[in-house]
Amino acid sequence: MTAAELRAIARDAARAGGAAAVAFASASPHDAARDGMTRAFEGGAFASWPYDARYAETATDPPALLAGARSVVCVAVPFAHPAPHRREPATGRVSNYAWAADYHPRLREILRGVARALDAAAGAPVTRIACDTAPLAERAFAARAGLGWIGKHTNLIAPELGSFVFLGEVITTLDLAAEAPSKKTCGSCARCVAACPTGALRGDYTIDAARCISDLTQRTGAIPRELRTLVGDWIWGCDLCQLVCPPTRRARGAADVAYAPDREGAFPPLIELLRMRSSQFRRRYRRTAMGWRGAAVLRRNAAVALGNALDRSAVPALTEALETDPHPMVRGHVAWALGRIRSPRAMAALGARLVGEEDSTVREEIAVALAS
Repeated sequence: MTAAELRAIARDAARAGGAAAVAFASASPHDAARDGMTRAFEGGAFASWPYDARYAETATDPPALLAGARSVVCVAVPFAHPAPHRREPATGRVSNYAWAADYHPRLREILRGVARALDAAAGAPVTRIACDTAPLAERAFAARAGLGWIGKHTNLIAPELGSFVFLGEVITTLDLAAEAPSKKTCGSCARCVAACPTGALRGDYTIDAARCISDLTQRTGAIPRELRTLVGDWIWGCDLCQLVCPPTRRARGAADVAYAPDREGAFPPLIELLRMRSSQFRRRYRRTAMGWRGAAVLRRNAAVALGNALDRSAVPALTEALETDPHPMVRGHVAWALGRIRSPRAMAALGARLVGEEDSTVREEIAVALAS
């Protein structure tokens, strides 16, 4: 069977499953991506990631994931639906990729369909899928395949679809004949760089992920004090750099219906999040892309958003959380929020808690909040 025939089989299977775009790359090691990732690790840009520079070696070398790999099938599925029109007061914002059901099962279903089709054509297992289940620099290989180009916001921009796309890959030992990379760039446009509140985007197609709001809202430790005001009302992820991106704003690709949002998915009530415990979290979020992190991270983020809202009506709920939340990280961020609001009742709550708080990191947060 020719490479063209195999590509047609893969493309038909991907589109039948729901992929909006399909392209093919060589599975040879991606030296440029490896070097870029290595520099990022060494420079501290990925300091909050649970990996080290060895990740760059594996993620850019498909044969390390599948012996004899020759090709990578790259697929894109658009997910950006319009936000619900009405937003209630005292709500936070969620990145639109997490508004609805977790995308991984849907994307894996598409990739498994492609893998089955190629295995059947070869008469033997010749594939491995990659969808956050294997370390692969998906944007780098999607760009190599010509699926799009990597923008200054470091996301892949697919023609007609923009950057709000889920990416997935099928690595195969079959030779599918690689397609040419896109020659497009962002040119002089730097709207995403200007839109980033924390200065995470450098303008040279690289990012300091340790300053990215999306990373800050998903990490398990404390959000650095100097960055908390810049997080705004985001409680999971951030879309600001992509919302201003011209190709994404012009995108005409229809979003997959599986990712249509509901109002609470896009704008969750902050007080409810602040009071949420693990059982409630599992019921509400276990099937979403937020389900893997746990309730404490969302409570912490809700506290930061409430502090940034400067809403005195939130002080009773914050005071309750300062006294009763079981997680020191959450209590510390609640103390910061009360210090931001700085009403008499907020300051009184901080002073009262300073005496009884046993955790040293929380006591420090309270002391800083009182002194600010």
